[in-house]
Amino acid sequence: MNNLLANSKLEALRDEWVRQWPAALAIWSQFVKLHDPQWCFTDKDESRERLSDSFAMIRLNDHSIVISLRQIESLGLQRFAKEILAHEIGHHVYCPADLTDNARLLARIRVGLPTKEHLAPFISNLYSDLLINDRLQRIAELDIAGVYLQLGGNCHDRLWTLYMRTYELLWKLPRNSLAKREPETRLDQDAQLAARLIRSYAKDWLGGGGRFAALCLPYLLEDEAEKTQRVLAPLIDTRASGGGAVPDGLAQIDEDEISGAIHPAEDPELSGIDRSSDDEKSQEVTACKEPTAGTGVKTPKQYRQPFEYAEVLRAAGVDVDEREIVAKYYRERAIPYLIPFPTREQPEAMDPVPEGLDVWDLSSPIEQIDWLGTLLASPLVIPGLTTRERLIGTSPGTTPEVLPIDLYLGVDCSGSMGDPGHQLSFPILAGAIISLSAMRSGSKVKVVLSGEPGKTVSTDGFMRDQKSMLRTLTSYLGTGYAFGIHRLRETFHSRRDSARPVHILIVSDNDLFSMLDEKGDGRLGWDVARDALHQAGAGGTIVLELPAYTRDSRWSQNVTGYVQRLHADGWNVSIVSSMEELIEFARRFARAKYVEAPV
Repeated sequence: MNNLLANSKLEALRDEWVRQWPAALAIWSQFVKLHDPQWCFTDKDESRERLSDSFAMIRLNDHSIVISLRQIESLGLQRFAKEILAHEIGHHVYCPADLTDNARLLARIRVGLPTKEHLAPFISNLYSDLLINDRLQRIAELDIAGVYLQLGGNCHDRLWTLYMRTYELLWKLPRNSLAKREPETRLDQDAQLAARLIRSYAKDWLGGGGRFAALCLPYLLEDEAEKTQRVLAPLIDTRASGGGAVPDGLAQIDEDEISGAIHPAEDPELSGIDRSSDDEKSQEVTACKEPTAGTGVKTPKQYRQPFEYAEVLRAAGVDVDEREIVAKYYRERAIPYLIPFPTREQPEAMDPVPEGLDVWDLSSPIEQIDWLGTLLASPLVIPGLTTRERLIGTSPGTTPEVLPIDLYLGVDCSGSMGDPGHQLSFPILAGAIISLSAMRSGSKVKVVLSGEPGKTVSTDGFMRDQKSMLRTLTSYLGTGYAFGIHRLRETFHSRRDSARPVHILIVSDNDLFSMLDEKGDGRLGWDVARDALHQAGAGGTIVLELPAYTRDSRWSQNVTGYVQRLHADGWNVSIVSSMEELIEFARRFARAKYVEAPV
């Protein structure tokens, strides 16, 4: 009986909040279109919607709002329907609005929270709530202050006091109407800076994120503002906003991401301190230096390391497999450098012409059976006896045929190469650039990771699935010492003459030379590599990651001798040790046209 009464009460509450939904949308704009919120009546409903701790949340991946009516009632917030709904809508239409900007904001806030980066989602939520609530209370005249009084009227934590005092200043409320603790001078000054920041950066809220984080940092150092976190837990509504979607554009660091993470007191627009004299001195010093602005020289782009990229996504609530995150990172890094992959132009296209039927036997692929011809030959299907296959001939076409060149990508995944999921791996980035370029031109790619002696992993043959290719490419084995050159035999030993031409790309370091000198199944690596190159039919390239000290040191192997022998066997050899050399390699590869197969 009690359950029935409770459900009836919550259903009535839902009906009232549904009536308030159009008015909440209209507060932002009459053109805002969002589907109705997901209403949760029980803790099972909340678990299904992945709503925890808070009574409301947003999901940016599907533009959803989730409301726990059970928690709304238990917290006594029934009368704040328009306030809460309009606040959640504000996260979708104003701040952070989408997955990418949410992650970009978190990245800035992380920079402003050294040693406390794990609190970035919490501080980001406070910041975005300040921006949204200031508009709702001041312009829409909603009772946002009443929501905070209902939730944390008796909290005396320093961060809570700073937060509430900021609202008092923004809304011109009497002192201690929200902040129950009398703020000390420093805290009151910080609240004034926070209020100025919210107003000044209302239209550039990304630019203010790092500054707000730097302002909050001193209040997190002692106990991470545990009391404030507990009080505000029901209001943390962007914690899982990322869901299962991975936003684009995060591998690159924004120009002002690091420089913008300054304390608001250091920002002249907020502090009111005139720093023109310091600027004049700075100009006098820099006047003697060679000018860089206006010279046409582009500032080099800055990029995150893979582990930093993953940390930003985790802070944004992205819940996907670690390998998928690493694959996404290398895809982003590779896209600006995609290049035309070489193709071959045949003198004339050959059009397929169906001819007669022949007996299909058990040794042939089953997809070659012509079922109509089989049933016409006999209604009784007996494999190898009555089954038929269609013979296909060719006739010359009228236009030249462009034949894509497939790619075999072999990557050294030994312990000496390093984990591409932690630090940027030049060999993996090179492989990603070439592989994505090949797929874009219609080619198929087979990726083989090898750390010999030890483990190996590869894609399921030649494919055009970018996601599977990148997941394999960015894996890490960490076994052995070199790419197993004898692995080429597995793909090319019994290759048909009619198969599409393949270009072989091996990415390794100088340990590959030792593998060439070793025997496997009674054959030297040199012989296996030379035979595979001939069977592939479209040339081969070996990319060696060799820092200058490795090439020039007395204890290094005779790089020149090995490279000359590889060239004599028909291989192209490129040596990279920096991003600049990697880009130049990609350009050289783009210019190469493997028209003639190596002998």
